[in-house]
Formats: sequence, structure tokens, C-alpha cells
Amino acid sequence: MEKILITRAGHTALNAELKTLKSVERPAVIQAIAEAREHGDLSENAEYHAAREKQGFIEGRVKELESVLGRAEVIDPAKLSGTVKFGATVKLVDEDTDEERTYHIVGEPEADIEKGRLNIKSPLARALIGKDEGDSVEVRTPGGAKSYEILSIEYV
Repeated sequence: MEKILITRAGHTALNAELKTLKSVERPAVIQAIAEAREHGDLSENAEYHAAREKQGFIEGRVKELESVLGRAEVIDPAKLSGTVKFGATVKLVDEDTDEERTYHIVGEPEADIEKGRLNIKSPLARALIGKDEGDSVEVRTPGGAKSYEILSIEYV
């Protein structure tokens, strides 16, 4: 089985989500199903069907989290330095628009582009890997090629 790279913070967040699903969400949905059953005919009981659907989602997410955490290889970015690699926080400037952006390169399960957490498998992250401050990278995007200059690299 393939190892999944993840930061310490990402591992902690996924563990917290798993614990919440098992100790809070799962018992709540079991209680909701029990209450819905008491209302009689299940074939036309929308509350029952909604609770069962939610139960299916919770159980699927629990299995997914257990799989990810079981295959996780936790990397502590604070122990790293040098060129861009997993765990780096990279400040870039778009060479066309002079717009600055900061991305933290993380594993797939913790990636969230809205929060600046860039998936290690994304085209931009792959282009940045191995580069150093001052280097320029060109990335092919659906909207065309984009060029970025690396302003800084930090490992926190």
C-alpha cells in the first residue's frame, strides 16, 4: 500500500475529525434513527431515510479516515530546510501580474487551496519541488502557462 505524506498538523486534524465522528456524530445518528423508527411506517418516513443517509456518509468517512491515518507518513516540516519540498511554505509572485501568494505544500488529505494548502500532487507543487529562492517556474494551467518567481521558502 502506498504511503500518504501528511504534516503533523494535518494528522492531528484528521485524528480529531475521526474522534468526533465516532464519539459524537455516530451516536447522534443512531439516536435519530431510533427516534424515526418510533414514528411507524418506514417506507414513507423522511426523517428515517435522512438519518440512514447521514449514517452512510459518516461510516464512509470513518473508513476513509482510518485508511488514510493507517497509511500516513507524518513529516515534521520544522526539521527540514533547503529547496522546496513537502512541508514548505513558499511565497511566490506571479511574474505577469506581480500578485503575491503564499502556499504550504501538504499531502492530498489536508489540501485546501482556499486556505493556501497546496496538494503535493498538483501541477504547481510539482513544478516547485527542488527549486530555490529566486528561481522561476512555469506551470501549465487550464487557462494557459503561468510563470512564478519564488520569493521565500520557510519550514515551520
